[in-house]
Amino acid sequence: MTASTPHRPASLSRRAALTGLAAGAGALAVGSTARTAAATPTPSTPSASSAPPVPSATASDPAPGAMRLFDDPGFNFAGLLALGAAGMRASEVGEVLTAVNTINAAGLSEQTYTDTFRSWGDRLAAPPAAGRDGRGTPSQTRRFRSLRAAQYYAQALFYVLGTDRPADEEAVYRAGRDAWDTFARLCTPAAVTATVPWGRTRLPLWFFRPDGPAERRPTVILTNGSDGQNVDMWTYGVSAALDRGWNALVYDGPGQGQLLFVEEIPFTTRWETVVRPIVDWLLRREDVDGDRIALTGLSMGGNLAPRAAAFEHRLAAVAAMPGCLSPWLGFDEELRAIVTPDKAETNRVWNEEVVPELTPQLAFTVKKRFEIFDRQALRQAREGKVLTDLWTPAQVAIGLDITKVVGRIKAPTLVLDYDFEQFYPGQPRQMYELLRTRREYVKLTKATGAQLHCSPMAPQQHCDVVFDWLADVLQR
Repeated sequence: MTASTPHRPASLSRRAALTGLAAGAGALAVGSTARTAAATPTPSTPSASSAPPVPSATASDPAPGAMRLFDDPGFNFAGLLALGAAGMRASEVGEVLTAVNTINAAGLSEQTYTDTFRSWGDRLAAPPAAGRDGRGTPSQTRRFRSLRAAQYYAQALFYVLGTDRPADEEAVYRAGRDAWDTFARLCTPAAVTATVPWGRTRLPLWFFRPDGPAERRPTVILTNGSDGQNVDMWTYGVSAALDRGWNALVYDGPGQGQLLFVEEIPFTTRWETVVRPIVDWLLRREDVDGDRIALTGLSMGGNLAPRAAAFEHRLAAVAAMPGCLSPWLGFDEELRAIVTPDKAETNRVWNEEVVPELTPQLAFTVKKRFEIFDRQALRQAREGKVLTDLWTPAQVAIGLDITKVVGRIKAPTLVLDYDFEQFYPGQPRQMYELLRTRREYVKLTKATGAQLHCSPMAPQQHCDVVFDWLADVLQR
């Protein structure tokens, strides 16, 4: 926490920086391009439409040429995530590009983005009228239509707080959740659904198994970030695990999915309490090899998974994608400087000097970035208001710092990094240096189209790197 110092009103030219918040998949890259343009590719280090005209690509352009769906880097990042998911059948290239053209033609905004992708979700969530397979059932068609619907609802969900109907946030989440549940039920075999206790509530989980005889298999627990939905865990893990004959478990923790959007439970700084009952549940299953349970964390999950592994030593491997020591350091320095030990002064500066200067777009960013850390902030956002208490959710973000506990991890650990990492630049390498166990650092690069946070255009390549490393670690 920074020392208390006098403050001046936020400079208009720095408003974007004031809301340059680090978060998960789909996060706005406000003010991030200048910070990341200087990044340079490094080799993997083992061991230790009607779219607007696009500028010419340059060596420092993080999203050149065909990767430019929208002029705004935040919207573009979200669109790339949707487009890249097509490789895992979690979207359709034609559907996404048609949506992009519709949005650009209408004028890019939170409203047009949300309305367009929500409409696509509604269209695909409806049972197909035709296309029955050879067995006389539409289940296979409906299965992947539902998965794509979940993707498009997730796209709409991220921006709904910036529309004229922010109170629809829970409804959009529930629509995406229904689509995900339909997909999981129609898998072969169907995903096992269950809940495990956590505090006064229970965590929902989905356990996917390969089709075939029951036997003890390696199992990967997939941890989402601050904005990702379950469909992202299919793209960044479930599909790859099943292809290798492994089990995969997806879950909602506090600050995620059902617990956030329905139960209004924000993030906890003690993620080991979330993972521990999940490991307990897995160890009771006869189709899980208890000696080969791995934990991955995507986006801000690259902070949560290592935190859990520092205290939960029944894990055989950990992957941080990317490594994140402190989500709070992903917030711009000017915003962090507002938060001092003095709660009243912090909130006075925030409400009197910063909030009045926010544009509607930046106000949306603030609402989205802080709803995950505080119930009051979430409720105010759904009322169309900017949070009035900045200090309280900031303490949660600050408390997520795992710098002092990373050295306690015993399991072999993979730390990913990316060219043009927007949200946690430099932190993956710092995490790698702090590890005291078997470790590996890998940077995914622009040379193979895998740049940007979580490689939105290269999830298959991403999974190849992660699961090949896991296979090496978990082999008997």
